[in-house]
Amino acid sequence: MSEYTILGIGSRVKHPAYGDGVIINVDIAAYNVCFMQYGLKHVGKEYAGWEIIEAIEHTSEVSFSEAEKSLAKILKTWLGVSERVELGDKWDNGLLILQPGDTSLKSKEMPIDTFFHKIVMVRDRLRVMEQRINSSKLTDEEKVNLQQYITRIYGSLTSFNVLFKYKEDHLKGDSSK
Repeated sequence: MSEYTILGIGSRVKHPAYGDGVIINVDIAAYNVCFMQYGLKHVGKEYAGWEIIEAIEHTSEVSFSEAEKSLAKILKTWLGVSERVELGDKWDNGLLILQPGDTSLKSKEMPIDTFFHKIVMVRDRLRVMEQRINSSKLTDEEKVNLQQYITRIYGSLTSFNVLFKYKEDHLKGDSSK
């Protein structure tokens, strides 16, 4: 980074001591950076010891909607927070019952929305894993091999698509097969 470059809000950085972070505010002398493991830290604008993962152009004014978009992007990228996915109406107030073949054993019951939430969390964590693989320093061949495993995992989860209200929320495996 040149001495004249100022990073903007939403820029992603990697600090040698604090790890991955996102610039959330720019003041006169320092950046306010939210680090995943260490929380909010002030880092001087002249600091050159970090790696810039994604630079966003600095603007002197940030509108509320731009800040909101940046926050949404940050949450999706770093924390795996995603949009609300709705359960199909036919499953509202439903119950998942797992009945063992051995009648001497007790069955397991769980509200279907709890089960559905767990499936959605698996999907969201797979998406975060994909993002981290894509932004890693692995070779392209290693990235492709890991992506193929993730695609197969999605394929294994497609039987749960019956739970989703909207088709665009469905899990998709390798569509070439």
